[in-house]
Amino acid sequence: MAEESRISTNKAPKPVGLYPHARRVGNLLFLSGVGPRVAGSDDTDSAVPGLKLDKNGNFIEFDFAAQCRSVFDNVRTILEESGSSWENLVDVTVFLVHMKRDFKVYNEIYAEYFKDNLPCRTTVEINSLPTPIAIELKCIATID
Repeated sequence: MAEESRISTNKAPKPVGLYPHARRVGNLLFLSGVGPRVAGSDDTDSAVPGLKLDKNGNFIEFDFAAQCRSVFDNVRTILEESGSSWENLVDVTVFLVHMKRDFKVYNEIYAEYFKDNLPCRTTVEINSLPTPIAIELKCIATID
């Protein structure tokens, strides 16, 4: 049977359910869905870079580029805390809540972060995510 372990770190945002940040099986690392929330914050509404909501949940401030950069940084942190690296990413599934509004910005920032490593990628539009975020990544990487 392949070596298996669950990985969680306080350097990444706390999961919003009962699951680890990543799971290693053999030399593969499977990341749970990773969003842009800031590590160390339990408040899911105010811990998202570029997002401010009023008391009714309406946008006061929205910066999708800030969310993209934050989610990529969170993925990098989880990879490194798991013994892998950005360069070891082999597959990225991206969930966007508003494809027409956000895909162009996402694609530009993705090109900055992934100019040297070109993992497989799938981008999917979904109706919503469990917290008020606009992007989430699901990744698979290798561990050397």
